[in-house]
Amino acid sequence: MKRRQFIQQVSAGTTLMALGHFGLQSFSTVKTTKITILHTNDVHSHIDAFSPEDGRNANKGGVARRASLIESIRNENPNTLLLDAGDIFQGTPYFNYYGGELEFKLMSKLKYDAATIGNHDFDNGIDGLYAQFPHKKFEFVISNYDFSNTILDTHTKPYHIYIKDGIKIGVFGLGIELKNLVDSKLYKETKYHNPVEIAQDMSRILKEEKQCDLVICLSHLGYYYKNNSQKISDITLASKTKNIDLIIGGHTHTFLSKPTVVKNILEKEILVNQVGCYGLNLGKIDFYFDTNKNKVYNGTSIIV
Repeated sequence: MKRRQFIQQVSAGTTLMALGHFGLQSFSTVKTTKITILHTNDVHSHIDAFSPEDGRNANKGGVARRASLIESIRNENPNTLLLDAGDIFQGTPYFNYYGGELEFKLMSKLKYDAATIGNHDFDNGIDGLYAQFPHKKFEFVISNYDFSNTILDTHTKPYHIYIKDGIKIGVFGLGIELKNLVDSKLYKETKYHNPVEIAQDMSRILKEEKQCDLVICLSHLGYYYKNNSQKISDITLASKTKNIDLIIGGHTHTFLSKPTVVKNILEKEILVNQVGCYGLNLGKIDFYFDTNKNKVYNGTSIIV
């Protein structure tokens, strides 16, 4: 897009979202605020880096490397949020031995801001999940699970709002249907609600009532289901809702090099991203806001 065209659109109050990498020199004439969203999903208790002998993932991943990467990005831009889209637990002996304590303590050390709940986070039962809550210093946001008749009642939030350099960011969470996926003895009386209906409600509250400049959904629904059109995925969610700007996904272990752009029910562009699994990648999406809160983005996946 030419510089003159962009300036004309900004002056007209047009919200602009770029596909992939955007020519940031276009912002040289206006004051901008940069918000960085970092994210992971389906880490599955992978604390250590993969060994040099691992055929597919040799020398990749590991919490220590992720911590160094996150620290360098935060030093570059303090206006950074760090989020996780669920399935924190299950996958290595660390979980079998410590039951999730180590995962929560390390995420707190890395200063995660929020996470949502994946199906494997119930693998030690809802009581086992709750038992690890004292070890976390981040929010659990989940809006379509009703925990009112369980031990988790009042210990999660439907959404949370963060303010970074005057930019208001609303984050809410969605979980996958647990029935036929998780033994009912593990999640007990947790009630599941339709994620599309809940997402419409949550995003309306955040965008219209709370006046958030950026609305993010942390989703553990899965990216896309080719042979099951009835199953709600992130792509489906994006196309059937409005007011969401970014869906950070999990569950399907989908590796995306950059966010997918989907049209919502108002034909506006919404971003969907997911960065695989096991802490191998770190998602990074930079949003640039001008003084009128119009925004463009630059999204990528960083190999850890």
